[in-house]
Amino acid sequence: MHDVVIRKMGLSVEEIFHEGGSPAPDPLVRAAALAVIHNPFAGRYVADIEGFMDDLKPLGLQMAGRLVDVLGGADRVQGYGKGAIVGSAGEIEHGALWHVPGGYAMRELLGDARAIVPSTKKVGAPGTRLDVPITHINASYVRSHFDAMEVGINDSPRAHELLLVLVMTSGPRIHARVGGLQADAIEGRDGLR
Repeated sequence: MHDVVIRKMGLSVEEIFHEGGSPAPDPLVRAAALAVIHNPFAGRYVADIEGFMDDLKPLGLQMAGRLVDVLGGADRVQGYGKGAIVGSAGEIEHGALWHVPGGYAMRELLGDARAIVPSTKKVGAPGTRLDVPITHINASYVRSHFDAMEVGINDSPRAHELLLVLVMTSGPRIHARVGGLQADAIEGRDGLR
């Protein structure tokens, strides 16, 4: 069991009104919650790291709660994603520790979200940026919600840190028009269609 030592947290919110066409009646809101924490495994190989996922669960719930609040409630959330940037003294597997506490926190707060939470991770230096993939919360095949949000913090992650990210959105891309499964046609049996 390890303490989760937070150095800083951040919140980034975008409101997108148009992408060249006429303004949408309601802007798309994309929001990211970020946390920079100490990586207890940095600088050495540790075989058994899985237990740290349990330690991260309260942080995941805290970050997901901030995003639900920013978007105006769980019923307003239509898309999500997660990611991690591992400082240079860590390894990519340390970023994978965020899969369960980050993804399940969002799904828990959103109630019946069925789709797997898309994810990305990388090792990087302070100032590294990450494109976090986004899909619909109930069906991964809804093309209108395929999106990404670029995130990062200018001084993070330091070598012995992890930068953890959760993203939520209020709807499809503005002016989405490439066909595919529509959100109102989701059957929701398996999180895919």
